[in-house]
Amino acid sequence: MNKPVLLVIGGPTGSGKTDLSIRLAKHIGCSILSADSRQVFAEMPIGSAAPDADQLAEVKHYFVGSKSINEPFNAGLFEKEVMELLPSLFEEHPIQVVCGGTGLYIDALINGLDELPSASEEVRDELRHQFQQSGIHALQEELKKADPVYASQVDLNNPQRIIRALEVIRSSGQRYSDLRQKKAVERPFDVIYLATDLPREELYRNINQRTQSMLNKGWLKEAELLLPYRHLNALQTVGYKELFQFFDGTLSLEQAVDLIRQNTRHYAKRQVTWLRNKATIAWVNPLEDADALIKKFL
Repeated sequence: MNKPVLLVIGGPTGSGKTDLSIRLAKHIGCSILSADSRQVFAEMPIGSAAPDADQLAEVKHYFVGSKSINEPFNAGLFEKEVMELLPSLFEEHPIQVVCGGTGLYIDALINGLDELPSASEEVRDELRHQFQQSGIHALQEELKKADPVYASQVDLNNPQRIIRALEVIRSSGQRYSDLRQKKAVERPFDVIYLATDLPREELYRNINQRTQSMLNKGWLKEAELLLPYRHLNALQTVGYKELFQFFDGTLSLEQAVDLIRQNTRHYAKRQVTWLRNKATIAWVNPLEDADALIKKFL
């Protein structure tokens, strides 16, 4: 008996993943599981570029706006909740679509998470204190020296991930990237992993245009309402950090928007690099016909 199939749609931010996944899910007749570490939070739909009300009405989505920024949520919880949900979804249809740009979430779902050594509270407190006193730059430099492999893969603007890697490095004396190379777990489903591919110039143009569109939809007001929660991990992300600097008076709005575009382009570049290193991924045009893609890969 054939296993059910997870059809994963990855790709860099701004490359058309959402639209493609909706077209595929509608054609298949299945749901969409969002693997996006920010779109899961209800308070930040604009800044996370979450599917809008019309898109959500087209296909049933899971893990979009389903959590609060005050709730803990991470790759481990994502893996657990999706694995609990999948049996009932596969009963409805043997193919389910996963869409998202958070590679760690997708890896956790496909391969399981690595069992990494725990860090002492002393090491954890030292790193948090260092981040609060000196900012993220010193932590970035330490990670680049201690583990250049992981530093080239991780979002260097995400303090939680940098701190977690340094916790492990300082506690174990080993490189974080080496400890993450465990054997994949056996899953009760097959995986087809596609990634949306656009020429760099087009991708960057999409990012610039989308940034303006998000501002037009009220992103500034959304960010202002989230100012009291800026310390939460959910808001340590491109876009909000720059807008918070605008509210602090350290950047003009024009400077903040330019920096958002620049940092989003850099993030997309890192996503592409990370995906290119995975041999099992098939790159596709996000505008390709859904029927043609299904016939080709399923």
